[in-house]
Amino acid sequence: MNENIQKYAEYCLNCKVKPCSNKGCPLNNGIPTFIKLVKENNLEKAYFTLLQTTILGSICGRICPHYKQCMGSCVRGIKGESVQIGTIEAYISDYGLENNLIEKIHKTEELKGRDIAVIGGGPAGLTASYFLARAGASVTIYEKHNKLGGILAHGIPEFRLDPNILEKTINSIISLEINVKYNQEIGKDITIGEISKKYDATILAVGANRACKMNIEGENLNGVYGGNELLENNNYPDFKDKIVAVIGGGNVAMDASRTIQKLGAKKVFVIYRRAEEQMPAEAKEIEAAKEEGIEFLFQNNIVKILGENQVEEIECIKTKLIQKEGETRLSPVNIEGSNYKMPMDYVIMCVGSKPEEKVVKEFEKNKWGYVNVNEEMQTSIPNVYAIGDIAGNRATVAWAAKSGRDVAYKIIENLKIK
Repeated sequence: MNENIQKYAEYCLNCKVKPCSNKGCPLNNGIPTFIKLVKENNLEKAYFTLLQTTILGSICGRICPHYKQCMGSCVRGIKGESVQIGTIEAYISDYGLENNLIEKIHKTEELKGRDIAVIGGGPAGLTASYFLARAGASVTIYEKHNKLGGILAHGIPEFRLDPNILEKTINSIISLEINVKYNQEIGKDITIGEISKKYDATILAVGANRACKMNIEGENLNGVYGGNELLENNNYPDFKDKIVAVIGGGNVAMDASRTIQKLGAKKVFVIYRRAEEQMPAEAKEIEAAKEEGIEFLFQNNIVKILGENQVEEIECIKTKLIQKEGETRLSPVNIEGSNYKMPMDYVIMCVGSKPEEKVVKEFEKNKWGYVNVNEEMQTSIPNVYAIGDIAGNRATVAWAAKSGRDVAYKIIENLKIK
């Protein structure tokens, strides 16, 4: 047993109310239970405790926004440091992967003879596949890339998530006799209609990874990119010795800015229209970006991108934060007359994402353009369910995994052998 892990575990009070699990964790992982088992040096049982709620412990333990979730609700954190829940979770799950404990898992026969298709091999789709396979279903994943992982493999940089950890996690999932069909893209290689006719249930879990636009002047100039697409395709222009503006304050903005900095940019600016404390990105990612030399311009907003054919400069404006009636979050308002210009070579938009039209066009959509689902997570197409970002769920790995687990339970209830 690692001495630090033992020390972190002993620090846990194992309190009765369990806010870390009941309030802080989207997956409601049995945090005090698995920490208690670590104290008892029973890592195998701790791993199987985690497997009751998640298969992504090695990943969530590393990249979740812990201080906004489990650790932010830790009782210890009220007067001191929170328990290092993420580190403990990752350690337990790594132990399970290294020792291939997934082989000991008990499958039920609730969905024996049922065939389920999962379109998309990201955190939502992988989690759904895991829980359905545990219930005895025959699961086939349709993946548009040549490897599984979704945002985990095609969005989160290697400096944040070791690809070897991801590969081991994916291998443990597909070892449950899950079939995978690679290079299968909706609208190009497959259609929802074709797939849904072949299976007892189909799950749409392809994410919503097309970058939103700000609809400002110059956004169509050469040199303007969507951060989501850059990270997903891992196909970057030559940033060496260039000045780059990254617009936004979430983890995509942090991942894009840090990646661009590592690719040799002369200067990277993160421009965010609100204050630092309002940034949705994880605090540790913001600090890491600062330490790497990235400059943050808080309470600044981009209003124009200027140039002939290529980006040459940007025009920004300073903002102030005001309290609007009926809103709890302070809203940024442009300060008239505070405009200024900056020379710039590239602009990277990280201001949100949306679904691809060719994916959602067959479905009834909600007012935000996401696939509309009912309380059973079913779409307007019979026997087709939608989960994760494509259904407008909260865009973190843990919330995506929760939607995957939830839809698996819904399908088990609807299709299980009576």
